[in-house]
Amino acid sequence: MTRLNSKIPAGPLEEKWNTYKATQNLVNPANKRKIDIIVVGSGLAGAAAAASLGELGFKVKCFTYHDSPRRAHSIAAQGGINAAKNYRNDGDSVYRLFMDTIKGGDYRSREANVYRLAEVSNAIIDQCVAQGVPFAREYGGLLDNRSFGGALVSRTFYARGQTGQQLLLGAYGALSKEIHKGSVTMYNRRDMLDVVIVDGRARGIIVRDNVTGAIERHSAHAVILATGGYGNVFFLSTMAMHSNGSSAWQAYKKGAFFGNPSFTQIHPTCIPVHGDYQSKLTLMSESLRNDGRIWVPAKKEDALKIQKGELKPKDIPEEDRDYYLERKYPAYGNLSPRDISSRAAKERCDAGHGVGSTGLAVYLDFADAIKRLGRNVIEARYGNLFQMYEKIVDDNPYETPMMIFPAVHYTMGGTWVDYELQSTIPGLFVTGEANFSDHGANRLGASALMQGLSDGYFVIPYTVQNYLADQFKVPRFSTDLPEFAAAEKDVRDQIDRLLSIKGKRSVDIFHRELGKIMWEYVGMARNKEGLEKALSLIPELRAEFWKDVRVPGKADELNPELQKATRMADYLELGELMALDALHREESCGGHFREEHQTPDGEALRNDKDFFHVAAWEYKGPDQKPELHKEPLKYEFIEVKQRSYK
Repeated sequence: MTRLNSKIPAGPLEEKWNTYKATQNLVNPANKRKIDIIVVGSGLAGAAAAASLGELGFKVKCFTYHDSPRRAHSIAAQGGINAAKNYRNDGDSVYRLFMDTIKGGDYRSREANVYRLAEVSNAIIDQCVAQGVPFAREYGGLLDNRSFGGALVSRTFYARGQTGQQLLLGAYGALSKEIHKGSVTMYNRRDMLDVVIVDGRARGIIVRDNVTGAIERHSAHAVILATGGYGNVFFLSTMAMHSNGSSAWQAYKKGAFFGNPSFTQIHPTCIPVHGDYQSKLTLMSESLRNDGRIWVPAKKEDALKIQKGELKPKDIPEEDRDYYLERKYPAYGNLSPRDISSRAAKERCDAGHGVGSTGLAVYLDFADAIKRLGRNVIEARYGNLFQMYEKIVDDNPYETPMMIFPAVHYTMGGTWVDYELQSTIPGLFVTGEANFSDHGANRLGASALMQGLSDGYFVIPYTVQNYLADQFKVPRFSTDLPEFAAAEKDVRDQIDRLLSIKGKRSVDIFHRELGKIMWEYVGMARNKEGLEKALSLIPELRAEFWKDVRVPGKADELNPELQKATRMADYLELGELMALDALHREESCGGHFREEHQTPDGEALRNDKDFFHVAAWEYKGPDQKPELHKEPLKYEFIEVKQRSYK
């Protein structure tokens, strides 16, 4: 049986990462040129890793299914990136950022990994400023900060409502430099469909050229997955349509354990669903909660009249408005963490106080901020977000409160990795949202960009080099090895099988149906009966998919439906694992809320006695129940206690 070894260095918490760097194994510059590294993904984690490793002298191959690295989903991040610079002199520190992140994740993340994340956060800002990232600045020219949920300090650096885009352009510039030098070779429009294992180590990948349909083999001494999260299992999410968890899932089926798959983040500020045929949801940045106040009508009859169109929000007097986050969580108010804010919105709507035609929305109101600061200030801070909202909803948020509702946004679960970000497959490293390591059961806002750049710029260049220190003696691999041939055959067989079904229903029909199951039973609120229902419905849907899906076109051409079908086959397996993990975890923590396990006032009730661990699932074969492994969480330097934001 595989034994989980987190490889956390000994010593005081604040010295672990420096100790690791001081004692790691190195590769000399001449030998680096003999080593190939594959990076799958070109978002913040992937582009940063590829650029950094190329700069070190390794030969890097970087793969993306986009036509340019600049289109990676990192571009969609809006609000900002956290760092413990304490420019506001408001009491921030590396330790406070560490504690806020641990607490925000409801004490279900690995202590040493989170401290390292906080420790390198300041270097990320220095790196990005040096690249020319246009962070917002105060009148005097100093970098500005704003607040995000789960923190009592202002530590978030931002570029209006397009921080992810600007950070990605900085990483893309660094990547482009290495491409020009020849240290990085870029492979666009490629989908990774399998990872190749040779003698127990990750030694390459199988990809499909999405333009020509050609199946390609690529070898390397190590493989890094930076492929993002799997929130699109739910069909409707704020993630880009092409975002998927297939690369991580293929690694899982080759022996990489999957950590905490049920830990899904529901973001509280998204534009509500507006129809049965919608294929994507739109995020409204958490930064809006700095100045926006969230409320619903205190009287059910007022809410009902608003739903019928008989009243407008401005018709509700101040004394008849329920600013429920300010009421329930006065210490943090509208900047309460995402899991708590989402459940609070659901509770109000379930109680009959929701607004909009469906009753599944709450108001995000800027009237007080506009009165206090002036419209010009609000426009300068959030102008592009307000414009986006108006284009989608056809309502002016400067004059009428925004309507928002929670939606799937991020996955804290992912491939299990150790302190070095290496999976249970030697030589397979996983970075950014694709791994499970830093956010526990709930991610705080503005921490995704921090983790992606931390892993890519400041962690993986050290840890992958430690692994490769004895690999320069290993010759470059031929893709004629039988392991590559077998992996390619598996890929081709799956494609041929999908194309041969010639059923009556499209991939999207199956995807929408899976999304309904996941949202209903594995969504914001879960219970034993619902999870067991999901575990019976998903296999039935999977069987129908393999009998009746219709995938038009051919394998050797541009075929978007085939791309969707290969991902859908993975979603139908991954969704089942998520439900199984949620059923196993008999507690509520962070974004995982089991209705049977809550405090008298409706808050998440953890079970530290039985579930103070990472659930790492091992694939055992088709239609076989996966095996659960547990990595105990050991907190040596902080006290574990019940979260409170009141």
